[in-house]
Amino acid sequence: MEKFYNETLHKLEAVINELEIEVDCPLPRIEAVIELIVNCLSDVKEYVLKRGFKNVNEEIHFFKCQKPAIVSKLIYYNAIYKIETKKPNETKALKRYLNIELKKLKRFFDNNLEFYRYYRTKNSFLDEKLFVRGKHDIKLSLDTYYFEADHSFSTSHDYKVAKIIANDLIQVYLEDQLYNTRQADKPLDLQKLKWTGSKAAITELIYALHYQGVFDNGSNDIRIIAKYFESTFNIDLGNFYQTYLELRTRKMNRTKFLDALRDGLIKKMDEQDEK
Repeated sequence: MEKFYNETLHKLEAVINELEIEVDCPLPRIEAVIELIVNCLSDVKEYVLKRGFKNVNEEIHFFKCQKPAIVSKLIYYNAIYKIETKKPNETKALKRYLNIELKKLKRFFDNNLEFYRYYRTKNSFLDEKLFVRGKHDIKLSLDTYYFEADHSFSTSHDYKVAKIIANDLIQVYLEDQLYNTRQADKPLDLQKLKWTGSKAAITELIYALHYQGVFDNGSNDIRIIAKYFESTFNIDLGNFYQTYLELRTRKMNRTKFLDALRDGLIKKMDEQDEK
């Protein structure tokens, strides 16, 4: 189960990431992502019903952790699709609309506070009631959705876990939208940034971006990119090509800065995931 699930989730996330990067139009992109997730869930369901679970612990793990990770994506993208298709264009109306959507998330939190606490504190004493099929307890605040769901592939609370995960993402999305709306009301007054790292570091970055073809589909000369960085970040790169040659001839760790960027970002993401 673990191997199949990990491969399925990895493949799904990889395709979603490609669509997020490559498809500019938000609504067609969301439609494509939703279809992907629905198909993925169908494949997972077929596998689970055919194979079954080795034991109760595997079943609990699937319905408490694995299935919600996929379903939460469906809830999230479906919610964003609805928000995007319904949101007004006028600024005041848009702010009001986004705040109403945030209040909906708050209501869900308030109505499910006890389960939030149970899930967030990683409790497990009720898991056999909440995440094993056919073990529902009407006294544990069941959603109407559960009674309409396919009980061969649902427990009383796996959807609620997915909803919690999705709501966290939806909240971030709505708050970003609100922030952008507020910023649009302010006059643009950007402070010019000064590069305070080393010339070798920014040279690594410039060449890496150039070789990835991220500026004008890779059609720009490296000198134009270097001049742009000099102007934007208030730095004199001097003979940047000579700096690049020195990077190439390093005995060890020729991409020291890029490696540090990657490691630092992953470390920060891991720390935030643990909170």
